[in-house]
Amino acid sequence: MIKAVIFDFDGTLADTLPVCFHAFQAVFKEFDNTDVTSEEIKAMFGPSETGIIRENLKHENHDQAIELFYEKYNEKHEELVLENIEINEMLQHLKKEGYKLGIVTGKARRSLLISLKCLQMEDLFDVTITGDDVEKPKPHPEGLQKALAELCVTNEEAAFLGDSDADILAGKRANVHTIAVQWLPHYQTLEFKEEPNELIENVDAFLSSLNI
Repeated sequence: MIKAVIFDFDGTLADTLPVCFHAFQAVFKEFDNTDVTSEEIKAMFGPSETGIIRENLKHENHDQAIELFYEKYNEKHEELVLENIEINEMLQHLKKEGYKLGIVTGKARRSLLISLKCLQMEDLFDVTITGDDVEKPKPHPEGLQKALAELCVTNEEAAFLGDSDADILAGKRANVHTIAVQWLPHYQTLEFKEEPNELIENVDAFLSSLNI
């Protein structure tokens, strides 16, 4: 019996990948004079945005680069990230039905809060675990394990939805029900190498799988 539904964020709950790419590209161009592609940025995913910059930027002024990332992320969020009414209605419906809701994301808390505010999702979640809250990012299960503990549910009572192999592998390692989603315009994984329990391409199919 599923009591808690936990989501990845970028590419799962919000179509934020374009604004992430925009902000990273601005940072690498400004500080390293390097043009990085979306695919090259995807390959860096795992740590939070600050971790990605500290691990991959050659320029030594990481703190200034991180501030530029947040400036560009915030500046272009409204333009590049459209509110998805279907996703918002799904979350409201899940809460109404009594499900506990969580987020486990590699994003830093600062960028997650920007997105949640812009998308009017601030008050929907019972727990949010970000890249700042873990020592080991996905596919390690640490974030999911923390979320389960804070939600006071067992692994058998939770489902984890994500758009990448790292999400699915983290879910498997945490022994939760894994659902790969491809329901937004931009998502990380086109073909999953890690086999999820379910692959879902639209919100209605997910709600039907929960019999609600």
